[in-house]
Amino acid sequence: MAKEIKANHSILELIGNTPLIKLNKITDGLVGNFYAKVEAFNPGHSSKDRIALYIIEEAEKRGILKPGDTIVETTSGNTGFSLAMVSIIKGYECILAVSSKSSKDKIDMLRTMGAKVYVCPAHVSADDERSYYNVAKRLHEETKGSIYINQYFNDLNIDAHYKTTGPEIWEQTNGQITHLVACSGTGGTISGTAKYLKEMNPNIKILGVDAYGSVLKKYHETKEFDTAEIYPYRIEGLGKNLIPTATDFDVIDKFTKVSDEDSAHTARELAKKEGLFVGYTSGAAFQAIKQFAEEGEFTKNSNVVVIFPDHGSRYMSKIYSDEWMSEQGFFDSVNNEESQKIEIIK
Repeated sequence: MAKEIKANHSILELIGNTPLIKLNKITDGLVGNFYAKVEAFNPGHSSKDRIALYIIEEAEKRGILKPGDTIVETTSGNTGFSLAMVSIIKGYECILAVSSKSSKDKIDMLRTMGAKVYVCPAHVSADDERSYYNVAKRLHEETKGSIYINQYFNDLNIDAHYKTTGPEIWEQTNGQITHLVACSGTGGTISGTAKYLKEMNPNIKILGVDAYGSVLKKYHETKEFDTAEIYPYRIEGLGKNLIPTATDFDVIDKFTKVSDEDSAHTARELAKKEGLFVGYTSGAAFQAIKQFAEEGEFTKNSNVVVIFPDHGSRYMSKIYSDEWMSEQGFFDSVNNEESQKIEIIK
């Protein structure tokens, strides 16, 4: 009798159960123990695989999505890629409204995955008809047999991480986690993960990461939506110029804001010191750890888990390009790293 071939039925079975990796060299000088939940190990190379699969399968269960229908979404790139990937396997069309701030690498990947892509100006207000929020809504209304995922205002975004990311971290740390550090964009990742962890141990501190140019930190502290906080910034998938209902501010203990420049250099530092080739928001997340550490947030007994949301390959034309870094003015007297010289042998 022939032995069974051990194979996954599709790429979708590989979503979730990402590894927890101890950080060693980049944490020199920091008090505490630090571990990275590396979401680049998902098949779509980001944490957004989790919500794409979960939301689509919930829509199928509720009978509002059937083969041949169209999925419409607003995305900075990662959710779009994950939705396109799931759509391929499940037989859906995929239309995406993407921010012009998204890297060329991300936009090219979306097209490669068969999605129809509309690139919308990044630096317009959320209620502008050209914003990627409103373009997605219009495309949904114009497309028969479509559903709008609407990740910023969809509670299923939170549920996906409550049911997967939170339990995984709790199990991987044997319940010994003391702090969670996570970026906040739509808020689904930090909110769902935090909700589960707080239920298991309400003493776990949830530390959010926001960007300069975003309204989230001030809103968390004052419940005031301050448009004066809004200005253009470069980090993708972090911070917002609106208040997403997919963010549960009550489960977040504290925010810090990180800069574009510091986050870019910290991402490159993770590659050079830990061998972790991760994205811009991962650099932002670890930059936040440095800042929280300076504020005395951690002790020698702290077990800190940081979520690294995606893979560095999506930022080759941005933070991993010396030319782009120079154009942004990110190489200076403090951060004067030079690229490795390339020698061409003729």
